[in-house]
Amino acid sequence: MKITHFGHACVQLEFDTPEPTRVLIDPGTYSQGFDSSGDIEGLLFTHAHPDHIDMERVPALAKANPGIKVVTDSGCTTILSDHEIAHHVAADGDISSVASVRIDTIAGEHATIHCDMPNVTNNGYVIDERVLHPGDAFIKPSGSVQVLLLPVGGPWMKVGEAIDYLRAVNPQVVIPIHQAGLAPIHQNLHYTLLRNLGPASCEVVVLEHGVATTI
Repeated sequence: MKITHFGHACVQLEFDTPEPTRVLIDPGTYSQGFDSSGDIEGLLFTHAHPDHIDMERVPALAKANPGIKVVTDSGCTTILSDHEIAHHVAADGDISSVASVRIDTIAGEHATIHCDMPNVTNNGYVIDERVLHPGDAFIKPSGSVQVLLLPVGGPWMKVGEAIDYLRAVNPQVVIPIHQAGLAPIHQNLHYTLLRNLGPASCEVVVLEHGVATTI
């Protein structure tokens, strides 16, 4: 499996067997390069915030990939329908697929930013029974995962919560994401905290932007 981080919450997973399949998750306004990455078979959205779904670029992405399977939370359905993008709304416990790649949904609410702000729905996805993208909520999956795409910065979280979530999920590999709002010095500080305070058996892998890395 190859993983490419296009910045912030946007990650592409590439599977070679039993057939080549690419799944792109959360192409948002803070992410760059996903729209020139080649053919994709699946597109997943965790929630409707623009840093996770950039509707200035998503319609062209869908048009460039006829037959693409789009899976989303209920909050994105209106804007996708407005642009005539066919999609599947996944509820909690839903099992869908992109080609032969299994997609398990963990649905709930976005983590609270402030009690005076209206909240939105949020889907986490376990892809191919081994990679977890939680969106903007720290919901523990029912089973184990090998790779955790872990948010490390945002107005809805503090790094201690990310560390506790990492300990609870206890993957083999953790890849920091959702970092665009942090200054580089704070990004590196958070990565160091993950290494020092996460499970000893877990490897922290910081991906170079736009570079496909075999995991």
